[in-house]
Amino acid sequence: MSALGKVVRSGVGRRRVQTLVIGLATMMAVAASVLGGSLLAVSGAPFDDAFADQHGAHLSVQFDAGRVGAGQLEKSKGAEGVSAAAGPFRTATVTPRSDGRASPGWPMTVVGRGDPGRDVDEVALLDGRWPTRSGEIALSVNSSVIPTMGMKLAFPDLPGDPTLTVVGVARSVTQTADAWVLPSQMPALTAPGSGGYQMLYRFTDAGTATQITAGGKAVTQSLPPRAAVGEQSWLTVKKSAEQDTAVYVPFLLAFGALGLVMSVLIVGNVVATAVGTGTRRIGILKAAGFTPAQVVRAYVGQALIPAAAGTAVGVLAGHLLAVPVLAEAEEVYGTSSLGMAPWVDLTVIAGVLGLVAATAWGSALRAGRLRSVDALAVGRNSSAGRGRWAARLAGRLPLPRPVALGLARPFARPARALAMGTAVLFGTVAVTFTVGMGASLGQVMKAKAHDAADVVVPAPMPDLGPQGPGPDPGPAPAPAPAPEKQPMADPAAVAAAVKSAAGTGKYYSAATVRTSVSGLTGTTDVTAFTGDASWGGYTMVSGRWIDKPGEAVVPTPFLAATGTRVGDTVTLNGLAEPVTVRIVGEVLDPRNDGMQVFTDASTLKAAHPDLTETSHHIAVTSGTEVAAYVDALNRDLTPLGATARAGGLDAGGDMVGTLNALSGILTLMLVAVAALGVLNGVLLDTRERVRELGVHKVLGMTPGQTIAMVLTSVVVTGLAAGAMGVPLGVALHGLVLPAMGDSVGLRLPESVIAVYHAAELLPLALGGLLIATLGALLPAGWAAGARTATALRTE
Repeated sequence: MSALGKVVRSGVGRRRVQTLVIGLATMMAVAASVLGGSLLAVSGAPFDDAFADQHGAHLSVQFDAGRVGAGQLEKSKGAEGVSAAAGPFRTATVTPRSDGRASPGWPMTVVGRGDPGRDVDEVALLDGRWPTRSGEIALSVNSSVIPTMGMKLAFPDLPGDPTLTVVGVARSVTQTADAWVLPSQMPALTAPGSGGYQMLYRFTDAGTATQITAGGKAVTQSLPPRAAVGEQSWLTVKKSAEQDTAVYVPFLLAFGALGLVMSVLIVGNVVATAVGTGTRRIGILKAAGFTPAQVVRAYVGQALIPAAAGTAVGVLAGHLLAVPVLAEAEEVYGTSSLGMAPWVDLTVIAGVLGLVAATAWGSALRAGRLRSVDALAVGRNSSAGRGRWAARLAGRLPLPRPVALGLARPFARPARALAMGTAVLFGTVAVTFTVGMGASLGQVMKAKAHDAADVVVPAPMPDLGPQGPGPDPGPAPAPAPAPEKQPMADPAAVAAAVKSAAGTGKYYSAATVRTSVSGLTGTTDVTAFTGDASWGGYTMVSGRWIDKPGEAVVPTPFLAATGTRVGDTVTLNGLAEPVTVRIVGEVLDPRNDGMQVFTDASTLKAAHPDLTETSHHIAVTSGTEVAAYVDALNRDLTPLGATARAGGLDAGGDMVGTLNALSGILTLMLVAVAALGVLNGVLLDTRERVRELGVHKVLGMTPGQTIAMVLTSVVVTGLAAGAMGVPLGVALHGLVLPAMGDSVGLRLPESVIAVYHAAELLPLALGGLLIATLGALLPAGWAAGARTATALRTE
């Protein structure tokens, strides 16, 4: 081993605390960076690859067949900016019944296409084949019907009661339909006076929402007014596909940035401190023949070795932490596994180690510039006059002498105190941010649950029937008689029982049906209320709550997907007749990807008169015991086939649990790094003051007073860092939470972001003092246990 290598190895082994601090700080930064970068890469790559391979449509537009003809739509293919187009395809909204069961399925959009296409929206067959004759249908893997080869779909609501056989399962990358049939099949699936056309466009420029809007205006410019009744941008589909992992990226980037900054500060401080306390050793090395460059490289090597070890552990930790997050994203495109991107690991490793090397090099330059004579002449004690004014001021305070000595100590070593305070500052920022994020996620889950009621009578589950047939076993035996089913509870009878119950205060009922919206594939849940539901836990983002029939409130993703805003109207299909509602408010609701509509029950009275799947929500009067109320109400509801239960929020879900777990782990890492940074600084300080401590003990200072003096030396630093860290943590929360909401297409109201209360801020500020105290405990114990004779002999 070379002489330089021996110096590096000796320095790493001798400075064990500094080595641990550098390694842990680097591990924290690398783990958060690898996790955030990998999720960012995984969230976008699958969709981009599939969109390119299948020539996805930048814009799909639904047209009213009563306002525009196929010939006019053909001419729109030559509009300015259109690079390719497909269509017009006939479309229809139908409601199938699976295998002849009496229970209906959910509305679905069927498109007539003769083949899977090629130049625009090439539909990928996942199983089976494309329909080749009438009576066959290919289902989208994203449709509301779980597709099974050979299953029968009946449409008894259409003339002629057509029945189709599923012959294929396919996927459109931009989700342009729920199912496909041959064009010749469409007349049988189109009710009189209904139906439309679909056009699929690719544009030369389609990277932004503005460009997509301009392209949509160009293709509809020559068409009759209001011919287009709905559209869907590929950017909306992409954002929806990526949201499972994209929500993690903003807060992981925040933790990664905190970890990187803390790593730079700690590495710089540790190396600078090593140079400052090792000047005599530096002089000896130079006298022994080491060049200034070799001395600098020795200190850089002492920082890079623990940083490299921390980087290796951080990469492994980042991969392990990504497992539960990637598991949630694996089903987006039917992949069996989503691997980590190697380029992310290499980029993070190179970036972090390069940053550590540059920081250590800058801090070690002083060692290279020191003259050998000056370095050999420098002692270990600090300047005698430094901090004298602070000591005199503290001595005048009515405090015990050990406490006064401790309070004055940071002013004797201001640079070291600043370094410790910075570490505590970032730890306080992390704790404040994590507390706020947990409270904000709680508010989001409260808005998702929509359950501010004390008592709930759940809606009965609809009988959807089997999802598909099994293998053909030949002639079926005579079916056994089905057991008699309990009749579905009458909503009117349940409502009467609730209203007459003693202790009932506010009350409303809600029924959910599924519809389709023009221009969108898939289904949209429509919740219809009877009574005032504004108190039921619905958090408004903008606009107002519904107060009359024909009005609706919708979540932000619905507005984005339909290209509407508050004040516009949308048409709900798939019911007995189309229903047009005016949007009067924007509500926070992440359920069903935000594809929800909330309206008054009177709005659906003509189109869906039989709202039987109804839940009832009750707020009891003041002084009423909920458990006793539930028992009494169930005595009246049991004969009706319904059951009441106490209200309450459901569990937060996997995403919230994963976010809370990740933030907790990363925060503990940052707090540990901050405490170790304090430990390193206090340990160096007590070693420098070992003779002074011996003098204090000779003069009668007890071990308890010694511990108090050392701990008090970090009080000013901890309090100042905590006081500055709390507002910085609140500001970080205010930046990251809206970005997290935007990543999943949600606008967060002020009630979700403004979650800090005055009563919480003081304990959070005192958290800085707690971190500093934890870091100083071990050095304080070491100082208290040092023998007086040994301390007095130490130079």
